[in-house]
Amino acid sequence: MTTAPGGPTPAWPQDEKPTAAFVLSLVAGIFAILGGIVSAALGALFGALIGFISPGLGGIVALVGFLGLIFGVIIIVGATMINSGVSGKIRTGCVLVILFSIFAVVEGWLGIVVLILGLIGGILGLTWRPSSHSV
Repeated sequence: MTTAPGGPTPAWPQDEKPTAAFVLSLVAGIFAILGGIVSAALGALFGALIGFISPGLGGIVALVGFLGLIFGVIIIVGATMINSGVSGKIRTGCVLVILFSIFAVVEGWLGIVVLILGLIGGILGLTWRPSSHSV
């Protein structure tokens, strides 16, 4: 890897990136954010109603929603790192995507979708290698 005035540059052509890993990870992050928004809205909206059944349950649902938002943003940050094309950032982004996709399971049924997409995207990114042909 060479160093340019703008920072490190990849050792392979710039158009070679783990695109499938990026797209799957990005979709996982978007789903995590959507699930977080829905959970937070339901927790805030029905918090008082749920509070009659079990005190504090509405707050827990809202907290899970806000955690889903945070996890989704971190998954998207990992996806953009995967798309950077720099070997170290790709690996770090994959670890972030896998880790926070596992954490996003607390969101419920949409968390399972995030887990599956995030794991596939992260593993694809970790196993990705640039093509060996020289230009």
